[in-house]
Amino acid sequence: MSMSSARLRRGATIAVLAGTLAVPLTTGTASTIGTTGTAGAAPAAVPAALTADLPSPSSSEPAVRPLTPQVARQLDAAVQKVMHEANVPGVTVGIWTPGQPRYVRSFGVSDKSTGQKMTPDMYMRIGSETKTFTVTALLQLVDQKKVGLDDPIAKYIGGVPGENRITLRQLADMRSGLFNYTEDPDFFKALTSDPQRGFTPEQLLAYAFRHPVTFQPGQKFSYCNTNLILLGLVVEKVSGQHLGDYIKQHILDPAGMRHTLFPAGNELPAPHAQGYTRQTANGKEADAADWNPSWGWAAGAIISNLNDLRTWAPTVATGRFPGGQWMVSAATQKQRLITSQTGSVKGAGYGLGIFDVQGWIGHNGSLPGYESLTVYLPSTRTTLVALLNTDTGYRSQEPSTVLGKAITQVISPGHVYNLPVTRIG
Repeated sequence: MSMSSARLRRGATIAVLAGTLAVPLTTGTASTIGTTGTAGAAPAAVPAALTADLPSPSSSEPAVRPLTPQVARQLDAAVQKVMHEANVPGVTVGIWTPGQPRYVRSFGVSDKSTGQKMTPDMYMRIGSETKTFTVTALLQLVDQKKVGLDDPIAKYIGGVPGENRITLRQLADMRSGLFNYTEDPDFFKALTSDPQRGFTPEQLLAYAFRHPVTFQPGQKFSYCNTNLILLGLVVEKVSGQHLGDYIKQHILDPAGMRHTLFPAGNELPAPHAQGYTRQTANGKEADAADWNPSWGWAAGAIISNLNDLRTWAPTVATGRFPGGQWMVSAATQKQRLITSQTGSVKGAGYGLGIFDVQGWIGHNGSLPGYESLTVYLPSTRTTLVALLNTDTGYRSQEPSTVLGKAITQVISPGHVYNLPVTRIG
């Protein structure tokens, strides 16, 4: 699902700071700035000259470089280089800074079988970015004094290992010590044997609760999808609404996000990109577009598109809806953004369902076939959104992490997105 989270199979190669639920280069037309462009689909080598002479950070340089035609060409080259090296079929990237031209580009194909081009209007599964919505719902209930962040989970949900010692805050900031259900071998077998089956939240928790806690609550950071399933159930119990209904009424509608949905089954609206994964029973690549994301539920089921995520990045990072009204209170948002370092990389930390990586605030997402990155740099009010139609790793990293690093090396060399990678199991 990602920050990155664990891959689906326990003992798989990596877990990144936050996003995984887990379980072709194009030359195209000339780069455009301030308009929407789509590049072609034929794999090719990237000319070295296009990736040379990237800037180094300077104390006198702005936090985000102006989006000149030269910078746009460097961005095109950086994206295409990652696609070529990591074998990514299709990518859409959007970058917006007030007072600057926008950069909105799609590269490659949305469907490898037909060669259909990737376009910026396509719906995509956004995996663990779902966590930002679920935790926002929880924080709204905190503001209404219906729940307390330091309440034990036992106050709302029974049968949780260590339930009297684990708080809602520890669930939201990934310090509960609970076992991650996506790492359970039986869960992996059940999902990959029938990817279109539905899972209930209670079934997901059963996979987790058959395992002992991995450490005492609050002892350390460990990215865990089980935490969000519990928080989703808390939102439902306290609000009296289904989680998807609550999120739509209290978050999506006020934000004007009309192309974001919490699916009931395996639906994926048109137009959408096909999603390619090797997280399968036989390890061979499959198209996961029609897989049922119910196994991710409150941790990873949401669908969205580029423009809605453009809205969401500053909304979740600031706590304010686009009209200026508070989505959560200023005091609660301040608590949300208190991040603790999660690994060996200085400047990368996790708060309440959100991360801060070298100043970029937001979340990433990954589940079979799809990856996403939605982040906001407050110092320049810059939004970066990237959407990919594969989750297959490259050099022990998620492709969205490799892409995010390449993009920020161009536009914000003093704030390079370098999500930590740690080995799991």
